[in-house]
Amino acid sequence: MPEQPEPLESYEEGRAIAPTGAGGASDLATAEGETLEKTPGGPQGTGPDKKPRSLWSDAWHDLRRNPIFIVSGLVILFLVVISIWPQLIASGDPLDCDLSKAQEGSQPGHPFGFNGQGCDVYTRTVYGARTSVTVGVLATLGVAVLGSILGGLAGFFGGAWDGVLSRITDVFFAIPVVLGGLVLLSVVTSSTVWPVIGFMVLLGWPQLSRIARGSVITAKQNDYVQAARALGASNSRMLLRHITPNAIAPVIVVATIALGTYIALEATLSYLGVGLKPPTVSWGIDISSASQYIRNAPHMLLWPAGALAITVLAFIMLGDAVRDALDPKLR
Repeated sequence: MPEQPEPLESYEEGRAIAPTGAGGASDLATAEGETLEKTPGGPQGTGPDKKPRSLWSDAWHDLRRNPIFIVSGLVILFLVVISIWPQLIASGDPLDCDLSKAQEGSQPGHPFGFNGQGCDVYTRTVYGARTSVTVGVLATLGVAVLGSILGGLAGFFGGAWDGVLSRITDVFFAIPVVLGGLVLLSVVTSSTVWPVIGFMVLLGWPQLSRIARGSVITAKQNDYVQAARALGASNSRMLLRHITPNAIAPVIVVATIALGTYIALEATLSYLGVGLKPPTVSWGIDISSASQYIRNAPHMLLWPAGALAITVLAFIMLGDAVRDALDPKLR
């Protein structure tokens, strides 16, 4: 019979390791497993010593590394700052006009030139951001709150309430937005932003309502909601503690994108003469007054239209970045 190899013994950290028939493979696997257990957080920082990230913290982790979110966020932050304190970069008065300088181009101290009334285009462009951002933010908040409450309740309780709300939303979806604005706002004489905001909320909530309804219907079928119901949790507790935190993400995404849409809608209605009215400073009003001088003085139209386009694009880009971060299917 062939001689059996003598057992070899090696000592590593005071322990004896005997060879195996697999050439020590089991010992290596054991040692590797012990090494991973000793490593904090496991091989990729996902071990038991590190808490798993929630949906929101994971989304914020992705957003901080998204250049689209960073660029759009900086643009929106700048717009918010100049909306609150426009005098930081514009020291003039947007209503201070001199007819002797009407339609003149760029001059020292007036880089954007003057409009048809002799008003400084740069100052009016800066102050116009306040109106557009105010209308967009307040309209979005109103639409999000009203649509989320109505749609969430319809999706949670169902039955007759859900059926009635669905038929009401169908009626509002059949109304063209611009045509509805021409009809409803043409009888309003107020020059404030509130009639325009109220019109946007009136025709904008059905979209958010349907999104909230579908999200709540999906969330209430999850196991943790069924377990809470079996344990005797009240409807209000299930809605506030279990369903809303897990159903609000689609509403936030759509509302962020819709904010830029509402800013463009305000400019459109103001351009048509049924939105904001002078002496309110608005990009839509300036674009409307400059359209008839586009051949002789294109600078009157270029700057407010460019500011409007950049603002709408920034909010749409922000919404796209938030959607990508909150969508679990893209992970």
